[in-house]
Amino acid sequence: MTEGAADAGSWVKSERQLRREAERRRQARRSASVATASTLLAGIIVVWAVTASPGWPRVQETFFSPAAFAAAFPDVLRGFLLNIKIFLIAEPLILVLGLAVALVRSLRSPVFFPLRAVAVLYTDIFRGIPTILLVYLVGFGIPALQLQGAPTDPVTLGIIALVLSYGAYVAEVFRSGIESIHPSQRAAARSLGLTHGQTMRHVVLPQAIRRVIPPLLNDFASLQKDSALVAVLGPLEALRQAQIHTASMFNYTPYLASALLFIVLTVPMARFTDHLAERAARRQMGGGRV
Repeated sequence: MTEGAADAGSWVKSERQLRREAERRRQARRSASVATASTLLAGIIVVWAVTASPGWPRVQETFFSPAAFAAAFPDVLRGFLLNIKIFLIAEPLILVLGLAVALVRSLRSPVFFPLRAVAVLYTDIFRGIPTILLVYLVGFGIPALQLQGAPTDPVTLGIIALVLSYGAYVAEVFRSGIESIHPSQRAAARSLGLTHGQTMRHVVLPQAIRRVIPPLLNDFASLQKDSALVAVLGPLEALRQAQIHTASMFNYTPYLASALLFIVLTVPMARFTDHLAERAARRQMGGGRV
């Protein structure tokens, strides 16, 4: 064994570093204790303020009825499975459409100006239209045209509306990731003989996609919620099932059941997004901590 290897194997942390790490652990435990205590205190205050209000008995009966929850939950859950289906179908289509639009907007040759103009027009228009309005336009407008072979299924039409709306937002997310790659990397790739397509595929896109994963997941968390907008077209998804039970029981607890299901699906993705963002920040800082 060489002398350098022996020195590396016998290395130990200094007393100062050990004290510093111990102090960091104490600060972390103290911060966690303070955060837990303050959160519990705030929660207790909010619960007390709500339950002590004069109208709480009426609100409890209208929004938190165990009997109404138990009666509506099976149908709401069955409808929620349709929401998940809509999300799983729309998500890959949105990724493909958004990436295609972003790549078109990254073309610099004057020959592709018409394509770039169409891509810019698409993103400007569909980002400007509220999603609920787009669902109405697609869901009722396409069947009204009576085109041969045009879809008439409300679920399909709702998915088309969501893809068109979110595709515009995701295209801008991808474009921001592409433009964040330094031009010198493209120039270096082209100097090695790579074509524009090879440069995008092997150099630019792998880095750009890694950088935009957190905002993409944030958009998809919103997509999970907006899948409920398809209810305006008539499919029996979670929100529509909640509306049916609310109308029959004159109680709003079914809406609470629907909201809880969306929370169960959305919160884990939000936390996963935060985890990816923190990991990306640590990588940029070389593993250091602020």
